[in-house]
Amino acid sequence: MGFADQRFNVNLSILFTELPLLERPAAAAAAGFTAVELWWPWVDSPTPERSELDALKKAIEDAGVRLTGLNFYAGQLPGPDRGALSIPGEESARFRANIDVAAEFAGSLGCTALNALYGNRVEGVDPAEQDALALENLVLAARAADRIGAILLVETLNERESPLYPLVTAPAGVAVVDKVNEASGLGNARFLMDLYHLSMNGEDLPQVIAAYADRTGHVQIADNPGRGAPGTGTLPLEELLDQLAKAGYEGWVGLEYKPGDRPSAEAFDWLPAGARAAR
Repeated sequence: MGFADQRFNVNLSILFTELPLLERPAAAAAAGFTAVELWWPWVDSPTPERSELDALKKAIEDAGVRLTGLNFYAGQLPGPDRGALSIPGEESARFRANIDVAAEFAGSLGCTALNALYGNRVEGVDPAEQDALALENLVLAARAADRIGAILLVETLNERESPLYPLVTAPAGVAVVDKVNEASGLGNARFLMDLYHLSMNGEDLPQVIAAYADRTGHVQIADNPGRGAPGTGTLPLEELLDQLAKAGYEGWVGLEYKPGDRPSAEAFDWLPAGARAAR
């Protein structure tokens, strides 16, 4: 096995960001990839103009790539925010306004995975209040995902880079997945296993894979330290992905790493060109 046996997509919110948004799908295609994913592209607007949505849809279709993953509105990301759905008041309302917009856009492109970032803890707000709000909003998101035949992803981040984010272990993320599935009755919530974040938390990655591969709906990778391309750090990413495959994971592996001080098109030398197109 090895990298050539995986199904990779490129996250266009961290790679090819030296280009305007509408040029990134074609750039990914030129690099040999046939699938992409995105954070919510309009950080200031959960409900962008129809013309903006249509322009991005056309850029993806014209490039001949498939959108395989999309984040719901998550506030200023990249930036200080780590999601909106657990934050009372305006941010929760913005998340709810985004749910149908994001699901409709994803569904129009055949995208079957929607990621909902939990949101930071807010000073002066009872964590239990935030968790109750989060569950309400995640159930709404799960229902929207179900309407388009998609799964809902719940992601853990790392405490060093996201100290106010409450989901910083694999068990914490999976526990939320279980609560959403129980509350919605749909069973379409899944764990987003980001190997970079888990490694930053010091978790035993082989143990995490063994325990949660069957609950995992998507995998993202970057090397550690540095959040660069595979081979720039010390994580045995090829071995870990092999373990995931042996455990039954057949989904996408999102390339969510920083290209470093080079153009993004030059940040894929670790992956043979013939292995970049989805099989």
